[in-house]
Amino acid sequence: MTIQLTQDNKLKKLIVVGDRVLIKPTKPNERTESGLYLPPGVQEKEKVQWGYVLKTGPGYALPVPAEEEDAWKPQEEKVKYIPLQTKEGDLAIFHIGASTEIQYQGEKYFIVPQSAILMLEREEEL
Repeated sequence: MTIQLTQDNKLKKLIVVGDRVLIKPTKPNERTESGLYLPPGVQEKEKVQWGYVLKTGPGYALPVPAEEEDAWKPQEEKVKYIPLQTKEGDLAIFHIGASTEIQYQGEKYFIVPQSAILMLEREEEL
């Protein structure tokens, strides 16, 4: 059985772990405000990058307190998480040095820890 990958379901197989965020970078500006064309290497040397959050991990794992009595019994692992501040669809400005660039299905993405995200822009009604 083969599954057709479409734009809607191609990222559903990916599971982002911990405090990581999957970001699709935006297309860099090819010209300055004054109209000068920039070579491709200029954007790559920037320390910050812009992109849209596609998926987020569950958050920061909290330690589970060990119960002293019945230590010999197997415990069910019930991990609790502190959720991340980022949400899918946010425009994120992140530090490029802390991120990891990956290629998936022929497209470029960044895996970024929550701590490397400097600012978010969210389309919410106030």
